[in-house]
Amino acid sequence: MDIPPPQVLKQPLKVPQKTLMGPGPSNCSPRVMNAISQPILGHMHPEIFKIMDDIKEGVRYVFQTTNPLTLVVSTSGHGGMEAVLCNLLEPGDVALITVNGIWGERAASMAARYGACVVTIETEPGNNFTLAQLENAVSKHRPRLLFVTQGESSSGVYQNVEGIGDVCHRYGCLLAVDTVASLGGVPLLADRWGVDAIYTGSQKVLGAPAGLAPISFSPRAQRRIFERKTPVKVLYWDMTVLGDYWNCFGRPRVYHHTISSQLLYGLREGLAMIAEEGLDNVMKRHQACAERFYRGLEKLELEPFVEDVHKRLPTVTSIKVPNNVDWRDVVTYAMKTYSVEISGGLGPTANQVFRVGLMGYNATLTNVDLVLEVLQEALDFARTRRRSKL
Repeated sequence: MDIPPPQVLKQPLKVPQKTLMGPGPSNCSPRVMNAISQPILGHMHPEIFKIMDDIKEGVRYVFQTTNPLTLVVSTSGHGGMEAVLCNLLEPGDVALITVNGIWGERAASMAARYGACVVTIETEPGNNFTLAQLENAVSKHRPRLLFVTQGESSSGVYQNVEGIGDVCHRYGCLLAVDTVASLGGVPLLADRWGVDAIYTGSQKVLGAPAGLAPISFSPRAQRRIFERKTPVKVLYWDMTVLGDYWNCFGRPRVYHHTISSQLLYGLREGLAMIAEEGLDNVMKRHQACAERFYRGLEKLELEPFVEDVHKRLPTVTSIKVPNNVDWRDVVTYAMKTYSVEISGGLGPTANQVFRVGLMGYNATLTNVDLVLEVLQEALDFARTRRRSKL
């Protein structure tokens, strides 16, 4: 052989144990970790089909929908965004995108790549949109699709979705909602609120490893997909094919791609744990953790980036970086000293905030107290380091 075996692969794999208190992924429970260690099965085995059917029921529960076209895409939550926009937009369609952080920016970029005429409605990071603002924009631009991010994890903002579906449908518009960082932490009633396309990621409140994106389309959106004048641009995202693999249309299952059995096991168990706890209790747990964290921040004399408590996302809290510290010193100290992840800002909040995630298995009062203690010590270290440089 021209190229020898790499020396690094002759060393044993070493994976450290870390407490992931950033905006995602979060740690998985022992039950989920045990599930993903089970034997590999083939992607067309009947046992896998049964697990996929179990997952569909769990996804319908967490989305609060009865949509037949409900399934999971083998991708991160980011790929769920791609799948929604790729299926629902054709060249020349008007797409109205709400932008108050990085995920609206990404959605606008994706929609443009699929040939849509993109219109954005924007507000500053740390703020959300009123129903009147959204209705004014929909009535003015008459879009084919309105895209809203329920939980903007780059800034920690919560967007209330209730009422937006009614506005959209009055003007013949579809409503797509990103719930990657919000699902399970705040109310979401897809059917009752008229959400036409919804997706999330497996690695946050759902408590599974990253790599799967639950997604669901309303009958209205499903008709839109099947009545397209042009084929879906990317075969991998095409719901008319993937839906058959997931048995959404009552037709024989057909091969679409080789799905990871291990990731399915983990998601199945994460959804089972949510079903056992109950969605209402899951949301109460996340809200209780967020409120305890807010009180702790006040004692540390730290300011939440989102001033209005009603606009705060309980699953991801953004915190203003004090003037007398370098945020890198804080996150580096937390990781090196305690193996606790605290993240910096992202996109429009880069260098401005810390972001702390309280999601899924990690959403406990014990973890809240841990991250507050680590944050205080890390801030003291960063302040001392700053003074020593002056």
